[in-house]
Amino acid sequence: MREQIFTFGQYLHRKFGVKISKVPVSISGFTCPNIDGTVAKGGCTFCENDSFSPSLDHTRELKGFFLNLHSTSNPNLEKQLQQLEWQFNALSKRLQEEKRAEKYMVYFQSFTNTYAPFDTLKALYEKALSFENVVGLSIGTRSDSISDETFKYLAELSKQTEIWIEFGIQSIYDETLERINRGHDSANVKEAILKAKLYGLNVCGHLIFGLPNESKEMMLETAKEAYSLGIDSVKYHPLYVVKRTALANEYARGEFEPISESLYCDVLREALLLKPSHVSVQRISAGIDDESLIAPLWCKDKNEQIRKINKSLELIGLKY
Repeated sequence: MREQIFTFGQYLHRKFGVKISKVPVSISGFTCPNIDGTVAKGGCTFCENDSFSPSLDHTRELKGFFLNLHSTSNPNLEKQLQQLEWQFNALSKRLQEEKRAEKYMVYFQSFTNTYAPFDTLKALYEKALSFENVVGLSIGTRSDSISDETFKYLAELSKQTEIWIEFGIQSIYDETLERINRGHDSANVKEAILKAKLYGLNVCGHLIFGLPNESKEMMLETAKEAYSLGIDSVKYHPLYVVKRTALANEYARGEFEPISESLYCDVLREALLLKPSHVSVQRISAGIDDESLIAPLWCKDKNEQIRKINKSLELIGLKY
């Protein structure tokens, strides 16, 4: 008899008693401090943000408009609020039909969703919480892009509703973070996670296995460090190469070799064994099933990935 891995869906069902789905939204005007040149240029080497953006087609009217922490005004706030509502209505309806979702968490997914003036963030978050059957928010961001004012505000919100911050940890090795053009060091990530926990916030950490020059031992050390910082949930990703990225150029020059499926399964299996039982799992695979994927090709079929991962997990009596 295999034991079911504790998933985020199980956590939400236990807490709210109904089927809850995350509704991913993308708000135009949001960017990233290592895309806009604040800390670096060009973004992370693997990043092609359109591939992570569920509804960017509807937001093209605001292309060329970008906010940051120091923006003094936002002339497009009403349009952003309209985009948010349009996306929520469309995607929540689909999730209700396809997944039988009864309630929702609004997931601010694409780009860096605390990297804007506080008044803009407050308006968007409160608009999202006003939608019918929404039980909370999950906010994807970077450790170098959230102000104390926003931390305090989210802590107050969390007293009334479910609030999660999702930080991209990726790796605890500074040489890796520099290689992928991350724009901050591992100390910055640790500080942000510890601060979030000090404020009583729920934290999901994103880990990438297969980053350039990282050994299996390094990947597992990153997982151990992430757990020790007190994260409440985790997403595991294999690094894959998509078109229009710096990583694609490195791959073409023979400077990067993607992680194999067997090694990814091995690392994931050991990372799950190390994981504290109360830490929920939100994702164990990643990929993209379109022509933008260059390598590894095993990241193309998510269902096949899950099948192979579950086969690997049989060795330790787990299933996802």
